[in-house]
Amino acid sequence: MREWLAYFSDQAIILIDAIALLVIVGGTVEVVIRATRGALTHWSHPEQREVWLRFARWLVAGLTLQLAADIIETSISTSWETIGRVGAIAVIRTFLNYFLERDLEEIRVRQHERGSPPAP
Repeated sequence: MREWLAYFSDQAIILIDAIALLVIVGGTVEVVIRATRGALTHWSHPEQREVWLRFARWLVAGLTLQLAADIIETSISTSWETIGRVGAIAVIRTFLNYFLERDLEEIRVRQHERGSPPAP
């Protein structure tokens, strides 16, 4: 029974990490294309901000998925070294996610105060 659970957990970790990779790569490709296009057309500050906000959202989504995979990995780990390594990575990802979310919320509040339409 334990082997079965470990096998499916490993498969879930691989799948979730692959999805996270696709999300982060997709966001990176989008920001490169939009930033290049914007640099060629002399984009405005609000347009620049929107591109980087969208990228931050992609990163938050990817980090959240990676954290889910880390949680599964710690649940099936048998060595303290692995648990410590995965735990450290999870803490780093959690802090990155927290600060990205906080920055996004601050920008939403500032846009609301200025009467700008909120960022999607």
